[in-house]
Amino acid sequence: MSASRTPLYLTFALMLFGFGSISSARVALSLYALDLGASASAVGILVGSLYVFPLLISWPVGRYSDRVGSRWLLLLGAACGGGAMLIPYFVRELAALYAASTLLGISFTLYNVLLPNVVGLLSEPHERARNFSNASLVGATTLFAGPLLAGIAIDLSGHAVACLYLVTLSAAAGVVLVAWGGMLPGGGRHAGSAGSIRDTLADPAMLRILVTSSLVQVGQDLYQFYIPVYGYGIGLSASAIGGLLATLAAASFVVRFFLPWLVARLGDERVLAFSFYVTAIGFGLVPFFESVVMLAVVSFLFGLGMGCGQPITTMLIFSRSAEGRSGETLGLRQSVNNAMRVSGPAVFGFVATAFGLPSVFWISAIMMGGGGILSRPRRSG
Repeated sequence: MSASRTPLYLTFALMLFGFGSISSARVALSLYALDLGASASAVGILVGSLYVFPLLISWPVGRYSDRVGSRWLLLLGAACGGGAMLIPYFVRELAALYAASTLLGISFTLYNVLLPNVVGLLSEPHERARNFSNASLVGATTLFAGPLLAGIAIDLSGHAVACLYLVTLSAAAGVVLVAWGGMLPGGGRHAGSAGSIRDTLADPAMLRILVTSSLVQVGQDLYQFYIPVYGYGIGLSASAIGGLLATLAAASFVVRFFLPWLVARLGDERVLAFSFYVTAIGFGLVPFFESVVMLAVVSFLFGLGMGCGQPITTMLIFSRSAEGRSGETLGLRQSVNNAMRVSGPAVFGFVATAFGLPSVFWISAIMMGGGGILSRPRRSG
């Protein structure tokens, strides 16, 4: 392993453990709530509570990390993630799940703002497409392994003990940071002092990227939330539900492997638009099937579409960030994303309760189609 690339590989390892802990916990808490008798709207509020802290603190966290670096903030994220999953093991009530989800949101904020920024900081301009693509492959791996791990753990040991097992992922991230976190880039004393958030929002191209980024994230989150609810409603096991989400992640991995080639051939905006259209088809097809095999095919199709959006929007936002303010800009991105994430699951949960679950998938399909129209390349002149 080249010494110059060791910090990058360290960052990928932190992504594996950190994002894996979030993706597994999200599924475990949702299924735990359903097992305790929660309604679709109650589970929607539970999922929404995960994004309260990301909404409130993403931008300040990014701005602060530009000054002090990422190591100790990431260690705090690992501690919060581990603590969150201990709560439902010791307190086996629905209220405890809300507390766990809210605390997990701090961990999610720190990982989701800081780790992509570290990848960008460790990359030369000509390496960014490759490194962000590789980072997205790690993310796809966690989306595959996390739900599968959660589903198997629940089927083997029950919901409470499964939460205890998942603490090990946060513990692994903490060990890596204590032992080797000094390799990560530090901050700059005067970073973030120039410019303001208004300067960022005054850029129409940046605004467009922020909107499409939020649609990518909310689309992925809605699917990951409602597939467990839909699967539970038609009698699928926790392992089968985890397998469906793992299939989505496998498709994301496949398409991200070819993403640099696709972007070079078609352009980033065109690939992003196509990804929204494929995602819309995936959403629209779900209510027509109850077979695990057919739902796996639909999940794979959805993953092929959604897998392109996150790395493309992350790379575009980092590239447009002012010097020394990339953490702040990525934090702003997460604040915009999480404004949708806080309200989205709860709102769609009430829609599901009032009009039935199929309506959620069809409304989401329309929303993703709108994202495709917004992402289309603009003609010059």
